[in-house]
Amino acid sequence: MADWARKMGIDYKTAYRLFRSGEFPRPTEQLATGTIIVHELPTATNNTVLYARVSSSGQKEDLQRQLQRLRDYAAAQGLVVVKEFAEIGSGMNGKRRKLLKILKDPSASIIVVEHKDRLTRFGFEHLSCALQSCQREIRVINETEDTSDLVQDMIDVLTSFCARLYGQRSAKNRAKRALEAAKIE
Repeated sequence: MADWARKMGIDYKTAYRLFRSGEFPRPTEQLATGTIIVHELPTATNNTVLYARVSSSGQKEDLQRQLQRLRDYAAAQGLVVVKEFAEIGSGMNGKRRKLLKILKDPSASIIVVEHKDRLTRFGFEHLSCALQSCQREIRVINETEDTSDLVQDMIDVLTSFCARLYGQRSAKNRAKRALEAAKIE
């Protein structure tokens, strides 16, 4: 670790703090003697993973068409496709198993998706930045955003918040009126 810290121009104590906090930017291993070995990042390959997602099971045909568009793009770009993943589930769900499997697999240097929102609804830029730090990239075939889904999601969230807020208020007001009515009689 001392050699790596010297190469990076940082103090050994700073590198050690990063190691202890789990924020070290490279794979590391601590030997029984206490020595910390810093492993080099794997070199970037042309290995590509295709990821397609739809929101509901009624869109299975769309899922197959989406995968075919991804295959066509990869072939046109000369990318080596090693795996294909198709998933049915919400873009807001962070527990999608196939997406997590892709993100944990360091052999996939390039992840190809059709739209940003097919990968994740929120935080695409953060995810992309994190993968770039590991010498991996996300390629989006169609950069134009489909704002109709995003607008609908925002309306749904606001409706939910309003229903919760006003529903509680109306229940409180009904209880207050009931108590007042009970006092008068």
